[in-house]
Amino acid sequence: MLKSFVRNALLASVLVGSAGAAFAQEPVTVGGAPMYADKTIAENAPNASNLTTLVAAVKAAGLVETLGTAGPFTVFAPDNDAFAKLPAGTVDTLVKPENKEMLTSILTYHVVPAKALAADAMKMVKDDGGKHMVKTVQGEELTLAMEGDKLTITDAKGGKATVTQADVLQSNGVVHVIDTVLMPK
Repeated sequence: MLKSFVRNALLASVLVGSAGAAFAQEPVTVGGAPMYADKTIAENAPNASNLTTLVAAVKAAGLVETLGTAGPFTVFAPDNDAFAKLPAGTVDTLVKPENKEMLTSILTYHVVPAKALAADAMKMVKDDGGKHMVKTVQGEELTLAMEGDKLTITDAKGGKATVTQADVLQSNGVVHVIDTVLMPK
């Protein structure tokens, strides 16, 4: 009787342990790297192979420390392909020390000082009749809209980015990977 009880208790323990492991949330991957929800944007982003240009630009602008603070932030993160769409030589020019102010303006134009998941943004767009304006850390606004089931962001110059990977949770906010670099006025 005692053997049976111990065997059943062990079996129950194994099953509960397995079920717990099955329900443990795996980190989202960006560029093949896990993004841990208990780490900051500054800690996670350097590990994503598709965000290397953005990470280099953030370093050149001196914004790594800022993105390591408590936030909360919503970062619309252009991937490497987004930067590759810019005219030849643009990134090389922007990361030069003499262009730090312009680079900082462009990068902070991709950051909203609040945590907004895609569902929240989509609801704001719907509630506002199809477009929702958000003020960036840089000071200018971006226009959020929907194209089908995709969230889009339009910049001050009419350029449009599409969210290609949404809701990458970080300890200090959320990252939405986008396919185009947004430009302020």
